[in-house]
Amino acid sequence: MSVQQTLTPNNNYSYFQRLLKWIILCVLIGFCSGSAAALFLYTLDLVTDFRESHLWMVAFLPIAGFMVGWCYHRFGQQTEAGNKLLLATIQQPTQKTIPWIMAPLIYLGTLITHLFGGAAGREGTALQMSGALADQLSRPFRLNPEDRRTLLIASIAAGFGAVFGTPLAGFIFALEINRKIALHYTILVPVLAASILADLVTRLWGIPHTTYTIDLIPTISWLSIGYTIMAGAVFGVCAFLFVQIMHVATRQYKNRISYPPLRPLVGGIVVVLLFWWIGNSKYMGLGIPIIVESFSEPMEVYDFALKMILTILTLSAGFKGGEVTPLFFIGALLGNTLSIWIPLPLSMLTGLGFVAVFAGATHAPLACMVMAMELFGKEVLPFAAIACIMAFLLSGKKSIYQDHS
Repeated sequence: MSVQQTLTPNNNYSYFQRLLKWIILCVLIGFCSGSAAALFLYTLDLVTDFRESHLWMVAFLPIAGFMVGWCYHRFGQQTEAGNKLLLATIQQPTQKTIPWIMAPLIYLGTLITHLFGGAAGREGTALQMSGALADQLSRPFRLNPEDRRTLLIASIAAGFGAVFGTPLAGFIFALEINRKIALHYTILVPVLAASILADLVTRLWGIPHTTYTIDLIPTISWLSIGYTIMAGAVFGVCAFLFVQIMHVATRQYKNRISYPPLRPLVGGIVVVLLFWWIGNSKYMGLGIPIIVESFSEPMEVYDFALKMILTILTLSAGFKGGEVTPLFFIGALLGNTLSIWIPLPLSMLTGLGFVAVFAGATHAPLACMVMAMELFGKEVLPFAAIACIMAFLLSGKKSIYQDHS
């Protein structure tokens, strides 16, 4: 009895000390990630609007690419791997701290890419900014490897949840892309808390998120399920092609051009020539207005293919941003095209493609199901689940977060 009386206060003290530490860490991660996402989204809108008003700037995309490539080659070679460095550090949390310079480099690199018309996304920027900022807390808080792993997974959830306004999807996404690691249930609360707090902070800064609407969802029947399976299979093949071609293109750039800053210079020339041939700006940058329009209007049947080609050429060359929003564009426009042949509502097929191609390319079907529910409403969940699982099953063994070498 005397031994128990001696140990209990210490155990209680250790428990409350650890609880307080993680409350502080979650608040810091939520504030830093949410604020960084808010700043990024605000300035991204500014540079996008400026580019659309000054389309002549696209001609300087190759020079901008060289500048970004040179900055990374000179100051950020340790951070060049981007999301892969973040995931590798989670797998081996005894590695040295992620360099803080990753955050400003990816932020400025992404803004430059979008300012000059590169076809890129934004999730990679949010994740890397969040991860680099959060990892700076590991030393002052003297985190052991397991706690550091939890910190970084929470930062991924926070970055994803904040930039897309989907905290539950961010929570599941962070766990799902690390599912090959043995994770303890104790990480669930800090990861969820960080994602929710980051989303709240972004909203408190007054940054709105895009609203997408599925105006008609059919009743569940054998026929509607069968059509959804067909659509999911097509989305899976699209995700497979995107990932495979991205791997091949990245490898070709590295093998044929040894000096890294020259890769985005050459890639930028190719992209500018394609933009000149296409004759419009709809495939530049994020393409959010086109995605929104695709939920209500029939689009060109080739839109998804051109966006895929331009995104692969942009990102594989070394421009910064992310793949996820372009995948939303590709999937949504592919779903829009499928409405010509598959008798499901246009807006629903567009929404299913929005999440399912992403599910296949990232191997994160559960997160994409939840994202569909957060973005489009709970009624779409059964169909989103079918489409995302089918896309995942047919997307192959590789994902966009695996090494391209």
